Amino acid sequence: MTPEPAIEVRGAGHLAEPERSRGFFRRSPPPPPPPQEPEEPELAGGDAGPPPRARNYWRWVTRGIGALIILFVLAVAWLALTAPLSKSLQPPAPPSITLLASDGTPIARRGAVIADPVDAAKLPDHVRDAFVAIEDRRFYGHLGVDPRGILRAMIHNATSDGGSQGGSTITQQLAKNAFLTQDRTITRKMREVLIAFWLEAWLSKEEILSRYLSNVYFGDNVYGLRAAARHYFSTDPEDLTISQATLLAGLVQAPSRLAPTGNLKGARERQKLVVGAMVDAGLLSEAEGDGVRPAVLKVAKSKELPNGTYFADWVLPQARDRAGGVSTEQTVRTTLDSGIQRAAERAVAAAGLRQSQVALVAMRPDGRVVAMVGGRNYRQSPFNRATQARRQPGSTFKLFVYLAALRSGMSPDTIVDDSPVTIGEWTPANSDGRYAGKITLRQAFAKSSNVVAARLTAEIGVGRVIRAARDLGISTPIANEASIALGTSGVSLLELTAAYAAVANGSYPVRPKGLSDEEAADDWLALRLGGATRFGARELDDMRSMLASVIEGGTGRSARLPVPAFGKSGTTQDSRDALFVGYAGDLVVGVWLGNDDNSPNPGLSGSGIPARIWRDFMVRALDLKLPPPPPVEEPEDNAMTLDEVLNGVEMFIDGSEIDTDVIRPREGFPEDETPVPVPMEDEGLPPPPGE
Repeated sequence: MTPEPAIEVRGAGHLAEPERSRGFFRRSPPPPPPPQEPEEPELAGGDAGPPPRARNYWRWVTRGIGALIILFVLAVAWLALTAPLSKSLQPPAPPSITLLASDGTPIARRGAVIADPVDAAKLPDHVRDAFVAIEDRRFYGHLGVDPRGILRAMIHNATSDGGSQGGSTITQQLAKNAFLTQDRTITRKMREVLIAFWLEAWLSKEEILSRYLSNVYFGDNVYGLRAAARHYFSTDPEDLTISQATLLAGLVQAPSRLAPTGNLKGARERQKLVVGAMVDAGLLSEAEGDGVRPAVLKVAKSKELPNGTYFADWVLPQARDRAGGVSTEQTVRTTLDSGIQRAAERAVAAAGLRQSQVALVAMRPDGRVVAMVGGRNYRQSPFNRATQARRQPGSTFKLFVYLAALRSGMSPDTIVDDSPVTIGEWTPANSDGRYAGKITLRQAFAKSSNVVAARLTAEIGVGRVIRAARDLGISTPIANEASIALGTSGVSLLELTAAYAAVANGSYPVRPKGLSDEEAADDWLALRLGGATRFGARELDDMRSMLASVIEGGTGRSARLPVPAFGKSGTTQDSRDALFVGYAGDLVVGVWLGNDDNSPNPGLSGSGIPARIWRDFMVRALDLKLPPPPPVEEPEDNAMTLDEVLNGVEMFIDGSEIDTDVIRPREGFPEDETPVPVPMEDEGLPPPPGE
């Protein structure tokens, strides 16, 4: 059987017309080329090849891509020759950081907790899987950079307000930690990508994962998985359970914020995400994921006393984030003012406290913390009661009640009812048991009337009071009930002081900060939170005038200064907490007293010792000169004769109806006679017979 001849489609043969009629061709085939020119083949289907201009364009594109590939290879080769590969193979040197006061004076120096590196091949599967699932799910499939991860992060960051995501792989994170700084620049990111490709070319995946786990930061100044396992669980990484491994893997995203020693709830919430990621990736079954329990800490006790102060402990995580990763010999300038800090410590020491603990926070109206005392003695107790304790604020919370009242249309001269009231099943009472009846809003605030605050909260609504507190920066939970008017919901002294700073600053919220403006300039979180909101002119003036009335003639008279001062006292039930918060000059200060076990302190009140500590500190910090006490007028001649003394005693005795002979003065007493003793006034006299 002879083969069928091939169908030729170059010309307009008898098959071409039917195909054109069916729409397979959009244009007529080109005419035959002139005889003098060489024929060029046509594409199947009758279309001609691309025109010469198009062919030149794609040729240049191909050449450009080739040039980029050559440059990339040369860059990687340059890194291989110049960058020390051994740097990624060894554990990082223990980083140290020195905190400086605002004037450059060193205030604390810290070094990191480092342990031996880990070998990922010797770790249990669930330990490796936990980090890979949450940090880089396609770790074993990419070449150092994950385009899908970068695209996902870009889409999320552009469309979501729920926080930013990063597209960095584990290899990129190792490149950044081992070789680069934390600068947020395009140049640094490009270098990170190049080093990531280079690491992938020289190291195996297990080696890269080992180096990553050996130097990643886990919070609490702990670097590396081995150090973290020992610090948080007193065990080695080879013995970590699924529960422990998933909690540690969750810390890598935000170690300063999620460190479980200070934020166990947040760390456990993040742990749930890690478990879910492992299930989604098929690294755990549904049943195994459901069986993972919240991790229980077993923190190793530190053998050495912490080096630093309450302020250094508070600001160190922020300083670490700004200084960057695993760097060495970093110095970070803070907002602490050494002179004001000394004034705070002296004011606390001068109070002569024996049992009760104390906390003091001083900041500028814009939130720069310049002094902090977190307890009587840091060596005996480094627990920071200014930042870590959540205590009831008492009547200092009334700032938000009265601000909500002003926002609702009231003024300081609005008449309110200071008389007993029952709200539902709650019957608030004034602390002194006295009621003034119809008084102005200003008078009620100055005398700290509990019943007026309760009436206002019930009248304007609990929601508006909570909104006022949130506007001024209170982030802790607030109960949705009228009793919050008396400060029954816990808050930190730092946040409460910042709320009063908003009134001093004229805008809200004021966010406490411990780093200088230069150090915090790249704080993207603060930038995302947006700017401050100005108070209305009327409500700001009214709020300030009422705060001034507290010190001028209310419960804060003990805090009176020779300069304008504004503040509010607060005392909780059974005197468990006593506070005074206010501002004068360019300082906003909060003082708290109480017991760590929340036991009562009979007789303690915010208008007492806290107000006096506040006043003493302000005098020292602002360098105020107190007016001398008024002189006591004395007679020109204080000398008294014996006759004058005896005559006075005689008149006193005559008035008391005591039958007594008074001996007149004479030249002397006989040898057998002794003088009758004269009772002094402060010794008292015996009561008359029959009483």
